[in-house]
Amino acid sequence: MKYFLHDNDLPIEIDVGNSIAIDTETTGLNLIRDRLCLIQICTENKEIHLIKIGKNSKSPIITEILCNKNILKIFHFARFDLAVLMKKLNCNISNVYCTKVASKLARTSTDSHSLKTLVLNYLLIEIPKFEQTSDWGDDNLSSSQLEYAASDVLYLHQLKDILDKILIREGRDKLAKDIFNFLPKLSTLDLQGWEVNSLLSH
Repeated sequence: MKYFLHDNDLPIEIDVGNSIAIDTETTGLNLIRDRLCLIQICTENKEIHLIKIGKNSKSPIITEILCNKNILKIFHFARFDLAVLMKKLNCNISNVYCTKVASKLARTSTDSHSLKTLVLNYLLIEIPKFEQTSDWGDDNLSSSQLEYAASDVLYLHQLKDILDKILIREGRDKLAKDIFNFLPKLSTLDLQGWEVNSLLSH
């Protein structure tokens, strides 16, 4: 799998087009304690860029891309990735799509909505996940880690197209769009420490 590895930011000459698939790797899953280590993006033409993020790094180019309302950002489990990116880059991100949310709205016959499941079911490709919990804070990421990270964004555009057809067929596309628009607000609530279930309960 071909990918380009960068330190702290994208080169200024990179044109990402009108939509990107995006994922993150962190030292853990606690938004307060754990830090962003890697940003993965994939363009519509399957050009993959992996950006290693240092503790004190500045990333103005990728920040500008994420803040661009005209660029669609496709995630799988956007709620977490949005929060991580907003915290590190201090930017407001809009125009997002989440394949996990789309799957839950489209594939109501199952409770299995992982990226691995979707790629296997629809594209007949198995994604190895043994690097998922590896040490992403290491200064020298292994080729196995980088291959895994690249695979997490490679198929998101294809999955979006497949899931969109089901959502439109079942009349759930407008509902999906409303949820996608709310996701950045949900991530903001997470960053501020609100218990969302308690907030919305009686």
